[in-house]
Amino acid sequence: MEKIKFTLDTKENVEFYVLEQTKLGGNQYILVTDVPEGDGEALVLKEVAGPESKESVYEIVEDDTELSAVAAVFESLLEDVELT
Repeated sequence: MEKIKFTLDTKENVEFYVLEQTKLGGNQYILVTDVPEGDGEALVLKEVAGPESKESVYEIVEDDTELSAVAAVFESLLEDVELT
């Protein structure tokens, strides 16, 4: 499982494991977790940087409608994962 490092606005670094990625409605999303196995905290992140950007920029998906749609896609891609 790929582990990636994010730099927050506060310049603090955090690392997450990437469970899956998908594209929906022209937007790129990744599902990340804080632990490599077992129950952990999961986040759905949306890429917000343009294609010409040298670095990827992600933000947490907080809109309930958007989150439900993307979570449904991730649940279908990952048979053994239930997002609640």
